[in-house]
Amino acid sequence: MTQSSHEEMRRLIACSAGDLSQAQQAMLREHLQDCTACRDYAAATADIVRALRGVPLAADSRLIRQTQARVRARAFALRQRQQWLTLVALACPLVGLSAALTTPLIWRAFEWIGTRAGFSPPVWQVGFAFYCTVPALLVSVLLLLRGTHLAHNGHSQESS
Repeated sequence: MTQSSHEEMRRLIACSAGDLSQAQQAMLREHLQDCTACRDYAAATADIVRALRGVPLAADSRLIRQTQARVRARAFALRQRQQWLTLVALACPLVGLSAALTTPLIWRAFEWIGTRAGFSPPVWQVGFAFYCTVPALLVSVLLLLRGTHLAHNGHSQESS
C-alpha cells in the first residue's frame, strides 16, 4: 500500500463514522483488517476522543446568565416576529378584499368628477391610475428605507 493510501485512510479515521459513506466505511474496515499501523492509529484516535469526551467542562456562572439572557431575548424577538407575521397574514386578505370592493366605487367617482369637470376620459383615467399607484409606491419606498435602516443597524450590532 502506498503512503498516500495510508494518509487517505487516516483522513477517513479522523472523520466521524456518520460522515463516511457506506463505501468509505467498508473500504476503511477492510484496510484496518490488513494494516496494523492504521489500526493502531484508529485505536489511539478513539482513545483520545473518549478521553476528551470524559473531560468535564464547567462554565462560568456569568457566562451561563448571559447566555440564558440572550436565549430569552431571542425567543422574545421570535415570538414578536411571529405575532407580526400573523397580523400581516390577516391584513393582506383584508386589504385585498377592501381594494376589490372600493376600486369600482373610486373608478365611478373619478369618472363622475372627470365628466363634471369636463376632462377627457384619458385625463381622469390617468388621475385614477396615479391615485391607485402613488400610495403603494410611497409605502414601498418607506418600507425599503426602513428595511435598509434595519439591515444597517443589524450589521453594526453584529460587529459589536
